[in-house]
Amino acid sequence: MADPLARRLVQPDQRSCGAAVLVVARLLERPSYAGFVASSDDFRSEVLAMHRRVTGPVDVRGRLQLPWPRVIGTPPWAVARQLSGTTGVERSVHVILFDRGAAFDRITRAITQSHPVPVYVGNRWLPRHVVLAVEATPAALRFYEPAGGRVVDVTREDFEGGGLGLGGWDHPWFMILPRGAHSRA
Repeated sequence: MADPLARRLVQPDQRSCGAAVLVVARLLERPSYAGFVASSDDFRSEVLAMHRRVTGPVDVRGRLQLPWPRVIGTPPWAVARQLSGTTGVERSVHVILFDRGAAFDRITRAITQSHPVPVYVGNRWLPRHVVLAVEATPAALRFYEPAGGRVVDVTREDFEGGGLGLGGWDHPWFMILPRGAHSRA
């Protein structure tokens, strides 16, 4: 399969960044899924359907979950549940507040184990947007940024200093990690 990020996969509306991240994460982890999102229209439809699913009363595994108003985006626990259910790798939400360097290292470790990492970003007061860490280079983390449908490099210095510049947001808030990737080892 061609690299799904070689084309511009732009979120279809202001509220679907989390769902767009979930669709792209699934494309990266399950290449057979690419047949469902072969065109821009397919991507749009799949993202909107994903947003309905992850904010609805039942999760991907058929378990009850707290429904969430789609107008305010996608909650981090719904992203973790969706990724856990579709990949078979349990995920959990971790707050990024004080030790951004350790968070950068944990994200890097997960990516090197072939697990893209959703990251909630925002301003100093609130998380407002979801991006996806997709690759670790020697100099930076590469993020899929769904508002622009592009891949953006963020250096360790920018990550630690709150200068992300991802979708207009600079501060990391939450990361959705595979179990075991959150340890400091």
